[in-house]
Amino acid sequence: MENSVTIYSTPVCHFCQAAKEFFKENNVEYTENDVAADADKRQEMIDLTGQMGVPVIKIGDDIIIGFDEPKIKELLKL
Repeated sequence: MENSVTIYSTPVCHFCQAAKEFFKENNVEYTENDVAADADKRQEMIDLTGQMGVPVIKIGDDIIIGFDEPKIKELLKL
């Protein structure tokens, strides 16, 4: 079963870039929300996590704050 992957990020966030590179390298499709440009998605991220730090990565129903590669691999079964 494929989990949908969403990343809440900003253009200047180093860990966001690292996470997106990781997804590309592993052929993981993802939806990106630029919370610097999109106030609705920023609020959605704050509602999910209670904080402003990026990246926030949502895999299925799991929320990962920051680029936690081992956790991402576990959730995506990579």
